Amino acid sequence: MAQDTSTFTRRLIELTKERLRLGDMTDEKLRDSIEALLDQEAQGQYIPIDQRVEIVSDVYATFRGFGPLDSILKDESITEIMVNGPKNVFVERRGSLVRLERSFESEEQLMQVIRRIVRLAGREVNQSNPIVDTRLPDGSRVNVVLQPIALNGPILTIRKFSRQPMTIAKLIEYGSITPEIADFLEKLVRARYNIFISGGTGSGKTTFLNAVSNYIPKDERVITIEDSAELTIEGVDNLVTMETRNATASAENAAITIRDLIKSSLRMRPDRIIVGEVRGGEALDMLQAMNTGHDGSLSTGHANSAEDMLSRLETMVLQGSEGLPLPAIRQQIASALDIIVHLGRMRDRSRKTLMIAEVLGVDHTTGTIQLNPLYEFREDREKSDLKHVVGKLERTDRPMRNTMKLQMAGFPTEV
Repeated sequence: MAQDTSTFTRRLIELTKERLRLGDMTDEKLRDSIEALLDQEAQGQYIPIDQRVEIVSDVYATFRGFGPLDSILKDESITEIMVNGPKNVFVERRGSLVRLERSFESEEQLMQVIRRIVRLAGREVNQSNPIVDTRLPDGSRVNVVLQPIALNGPILTIRKFSRQPMTIAKLIEYGSITPEIADFLEKLVRARYNIFISGGTGSGKTTFLNAVSNYIPKDERVITIEDSAELTIEGVDNLVTMETRNATASAENAAITIRDLIKSSLRMRPDRIIVGEVRGGEALDMLQAMNTGHDGSLSTGHANSAEDMLSRLETMVLQGSEGLPLPAIRQQIASALDIIVHLGRMRDRSRKTLMIAEVLGVDHTTGTIQLNPLYEFREDREKSDLKHVVGKLERTDRPMRNTMKLQMAGFPTEV
C-alpha cells in the first residue's frame, strides 16, 4: 500500500462525513458504503484483506460503534481500559498495565464515543454534569470524567464485563477459595446470614458477590440495586433489577439514588436485597433493611481490611444520619451484619480471599465492634517471591459463635 492504514482511515472518515447521509442508513448499508469509498480511494491498489477489514471496521466504529475501542473491547485478554485523553490509551491485560499504540484521532472523536456510550444507557454527560457512571450494553462498567474536572482531557475508564458469569467453581479453580470454604459459604447464604464483601479497587468484590448470589434459593424474591447493573443472578425467576439515575442538566429528570431505591425496595416485598456497593449515606438504609426482616441480604464496599470496613461503615452511616450517636451506629452495624468476607489484590496482581470473619457485636468495655476471624489467608513465605504469591485460606482455631441461623436452617452448627 502506498499509504499506511491510519492515513486511509482518516481519509475515509472525512469522506464518510462529506458524502454519506448517515441518518438514513442502516448499519449494513453504512458498511457497504464505506467499502465502496475504500475502493474508490484505493484507486486499484491492492489492500490485504486483514488491513481492509481493519480500515472498514475502524471507520464504521467512528460513526456507529466505539471507534478505536471496538477492537479493544473484543480482546478477551483485556479486563480494563483506561483512556487518559485522546492519545493515551492503557489496558490491563492478565494483571499488567500496558500502554497501547492505538489512540483516538482527536478529542472530538473521543467525545463522540463517550456521548454514544452514555446515550445508550439513557444518561447525559456535559460540562454541567461532568462525572457519569454508566455501563455498556454487555454490562461492562463505565466511568466518565470531563473537563474542567479532568485537566488532561476526557477520561474514560471501562471495567469489562465477563461474558461468562463468575461461579463458585471458577473461584475454586482460580485458588481464591477451597471446596470446603465454598460449602461453608453456601450454608451461610442458604441460612440467610447477612454478608458484606469488602476489598480494595480491583479486588473482585462484584465478581465474588455474583458468585455467592447464585447460592440463593431459586424460589425467593430478590431485588438488586446498583449504580450500573452488573450482577447476573441466574435461576431466580422472581428477580427485580434496579439502577440509579443521574440528574440531567435540563432538570427534566431528577437524580434517583441508591438510598431512594433501597427505600422503594422495602415496599416491594423482597426476601433479600442485594446492594452492589455502598459508598455513603445509603449504608444506613441498607443496615436498617437488614435489621427489619430482610435477612440474607448482601452488599460490598471499599476497604483495606475487614476492620477498616467497619470503620468506613461508621463514617458512611454518619453521612446518612442526623445526629445519630456513634454507639447507636455501632450497634446498628453489629446487629445487621453477620459475616464479612475481605478480598485483596496481591503484589503479583492475583486476587485472593484474605479473611472470612463473623461480626460478634459491640464490646461493652471498649465500645468497638468485635470480629471473630474464621478463615485467614496465610502466605507460604518459602514458596512465595516478589512475582508470585503462594498461600491459602485456612481455618483458624476459633469456633463460630453465631450459629443460630445455621441451626434454624437445619445445617450442622460445628463450623
